[in-house]
Amino acid sequence: MKSLAALLILVMVWAVGLLAFSVRVEQSTPAREPPVADGVVVLTGASNIRLEAATKLLEAGKGQRLLISGVNREATRDDVQGVTKAVKPIYDCCVDLGFAAANTVGNARETAEWAKAKGYDSLIVVTADYHMPRSMLELRATMPGLKLYPYPVATEGLNAHRWWKNDISARRMIVEYCKYLAILGREAFLGLGPKDKPGQPAKEAS
Repeated sequence: MKSLAALLILVMVWAVGLLAFSVRVEQSTPAREPPVADGVVVLTGASNIRLEAATKLLEAGKGQRLLISGVNREATRDDVQGVTKAVKPIYDCCVDLGFAAANTVGNARETAEWAKAKGYDSLIVVTADYHMPRSMLELRATMPGLKLYPYPVATEGLNAHRWWKNDISARRMIVEYCKYLAILGREAFLGLGPKDKPGQPAKEAS
């Protein structure tokens, strides 16, 4: 009986957390106007909308350069330009393509290496609304000390308000929430260990 009660409590906590996660996603878009930062990074995915959004931020002077992280290795610079719809002079001078990342962990590492090479202290992060919470966790863990400004982009076909009414939306939200919890657990576990150099976590600006 006690085991069943504990399981029910655990399920209820999980469900409440999922609801809070979905509300966070729903309320994250449209994104607030970000401040000017050193650079802009966009994490690639199935939709091209986030690439266009990141390019517009660069063209608006919100960052000195743009990193497109997780580009398909078979894509050329011309291919990517066509997707971003970037103005060619700005694209040629100020857009860097990252081909190494194959997932969110890879995105974080690739972004950290890029920011370090450029000497940047602040970044605007562009990705899908439902993907932003986990992305920020990974980026903060990889780049302690940097200021990170989230710029979430609404996901096509995802009704964040009524996600449970669509099988695809429900699966996407639940899977992403579980991945988010896994990263939270990983960081909590790592935080219990000894720290060689205490540092300040990256700041997430709202």
